[in-house]
Parts: sequence; C-alpha cells; structure tokens
Amino acid sequence: MMCIYIHQGKVALVQKNTQKPQEPARPENSNPNVTAAVGLSETVGRLRARRSSLFTRTVIWVTGLICLAFLLGSLAQAWSNSQLMQRVQTAQQQTQQLQAHHDYLSRLVNYYKDPFVIESEARQQLGYVRPGENPVVVVSSTGQAQQPATRHTQPPAPQGFWQEWLDVFFGN
Repeated sequence: MMCIYIHQGKVALVQKNTQKPQEPARPENSNPNVTAAVGLSETVGRLRARRSSLFTRTVIWVTGLICLAFLLGSLAQAWSNSQLMQRVQTAQQQTQQLQAHHDYLSRLVNYYKDPFVIESEARQQLGYVRPGENPVVVVSSTGQAQQPATRHTQPPAPQGFWQEWLDVFFGN
C-alpha cells in the first residue's frame, strides 16, 4: 500500500507493508498435535480446509445414503413387479384352461342341438322307438325264450348330465 506524507513542505511517498509477518505454523519436524498442545495456533487456511473437508464428507455421506435409498426402492419395485408378473401368468393360464373348457362345452351344445343326434342318442341309450316301428330283438341260438318287444328297462344307473336332460325332454 502506498501512502503520501507531507512533512515541512516536502512530499514523501512511502510504501507500507500491510501483510502480517509470516510465522511458521509449527516448527519443522514437529507433530501437529504437539504444536497445538504447546499453544501454537493453526492457520486460517488450515481451519478452512478442515471445515471444508468435514462439509465434503457430510455431503458424500448424505449423497451415499440417498443413493442407497433409491437402490433399495428400485429393488423393492422390481421384486413387486416380478410377483405381479407371476400372478398375471397364472391368471392367463387359468383363463386359457377355462376358454378351452368353454369351447369344448360350446361344441357339445352345437352337437346336441341337431335333432338327428338327439334321436340317435334316445334310440341307442334309452331304447326308444317311433310309433309304428316294430323293434326287432335278436335272440342268441342257445334257445332262450324271446323277450317281449317293449322298451328295455335297465336298473337305474348313475346318469350323466345329458342323460338327465334327455329324460326331462322325452320322459322316462
């Protein structure tokens, strides 16, 4: 810094040194902990560096924790999506099975809607004949007596679903 002094009519230009004299932070070959204990103070730059270092470490830890939280959240979401996909696949398989069963039942319905199929089933399973028809009974050659030409009466057997419907429509 430059200063101008005027003394007895003479102008003098004096340069002042405004910097503090540099003291060594610690004597050479000494431990920083020992110098602090002796009473030598740390420099301002050293204190600023230490505070900056603490701040940097804190920021790094907080950032790491946030990243860890995002990672755990992503893993939980992936696991949840995997569980949902398994449920969807199971539901799709059940839907396919039910659709195949529905198609089978639809084909049966269409098959049994045909009047010739109904008549054929009634003749074969129930022994029905149309009015005016004469049923023929074939007797084996062992000489057993002829059975009368009437409907066959069978002991009640477990009836299926379609058999019950035929009984409803044609009677027993």
